Amino acid sequence: MKIFLDMVGCRLNQSEIEMYARQFVGAGHTLTDTPGEADLIVINTCTVTSAADSDSRQKIRQAARLGRGQIIVTGCWSTMFPEEAASLPQVCQVVPNQFKDELVAEFFKSQGQIMPLESDHRQTIPGGRMRTRAFIKVQDGCDNRCTFCITTLARGSSRSQPIEKVIADIHLAMTDDPQNPGSAAREVVLTGVHLGAWGREFSPALELRHLIEAVLKDTDIERVRLSSLEPWDLNDDFFKLWENPRLCPHLHLPLQSGSAGVLRRMGRKVTPQSYAYLLAQARQVIPEVAITTDLIAGFSGETETEFDEGLTFVQQMEFAGGHVFTYSPRPGTAAYGLQPQIPLSLRKERSARLRLILEEANRSYRMRYIHKCSSVLWERAEKFGSGYIMEGLTANYLHVTAFSPVPLWNQFSEVRLDAVTKDGLQGTIVALDQSIFDWEAQQKNKKQEI
Repeated sequence: MKIFLDMVGCRLNQSEIEMYARQFVGAGHTLTDTPGEADLIVINTCTVTSAADSDSRQKIRQAARLGRGQIIVTGCWSTMFPEEAASLPQVCQVVPNQFKDELVAEFFKSQGQIMPLESDHRQTIPGGRMRTRAFIKVQDGCDNRCTFCITTLARGSSRSQPIEKVIADIHLAMTDDPQNPGSAAREVVLTGVHLGAWGREFSPALELRHLIEAVLKDTDIERVRLSSLEPWDLNDDFFKLWENPRLCPHLHLPLQSGSAGVLRRMGRKVTPQSYAYLLAQARQVIPEVAITTDLIAGFSGETETEFDEGLTFVQQMEFAGGHVFTYSPRPGTAAYGLQPQIPLSLRKERSARLRLILEEANRSYRMRYIHKCSSVLWERAEKFGSGYIMEGLTANYLHVTAFSPVPLWNQFSEVRLDAVTKDGLQGTIVALDQSIFDWEAQQKNKKQEI
């Protein structure tokens, strides 16, 4: 049977479809990069905003138009709106979040089969969801009660994966797919809904730093990256972990608003002052750190004064980039009935102004690295003339493109960063001869293994 996997939303959703990929392939099935060839389609949805709802519905309808197979839908949107999800064309099953880890096993059970053990190696997903980085789910759910957030309703309470399970998942991700030599992950991203809450429900309780220390000690993965971290979960000592150079100098710390009043109404456990102090401490210990954030524009009751106050604060923080969301009232959240509601046109106008600030800050951060060299892990190779346009990431999350005569997917190259582009940096591979040698050696190993 041919399986097509797709998703909308966060890195946690990506980690979950990577798990499905291993399970389906371990059961003897194959993955396809298009729904048109699939006998079964699985789509992991998102409901963080009304736009994510729309994207989830569109993704399902598009798969139904292009595909011939039945569709299984899971994820946050379908958990919150199961009847609507079930009514969409070709949807045969809606799997709520609380049962999504058993999705593949339950599918085989419905077919009168017992699911075999999942594959013992990394399984990349063909098509648009192929990643060189492996996303490792270490935590799920959230006990915070931010008044705007529907994810806590869709994902449930916080729960953590044991250290042993996380280490095993990383070792699995570092193991080559025999059918695709060179696919073993060289970077892992530790993901969760509330990553900083990892380990709190254990007895005795543990902290996220204990997990990170174990990953750095018990694996030799070349890069470890952390997904989003709530600022109130961190203290000064946390940043000492970056004494290990394998931990990527990139922190994504959602702020949501730079106004103290708006933060209170949002139920956020942070103030502009405490947030600014945290960033100062991080930059003192990790000089090259890229700090990115999330912002919400037009939250209920946000006055012009509060918006201007927040805008000024965002400018002062000198972020390396981030995401701006136009506030979307979500039924079931504490903020849903808050008044006054900001007109949508004004919310969008404020979003545009915040995005401009972040874009300027991102460009300024990238400018600091012009004429410097950095190690890039290549994520994509696109044929161009006699060679390939390579796209990849530095450890501090700079997006880099460079030309190579050979595809260097999932390989590291030392790159001189020459110019700022619209979305990243243009570079030149410094040791290109060595990169070609490494690529040719990899091709020779592939032939020998075949």
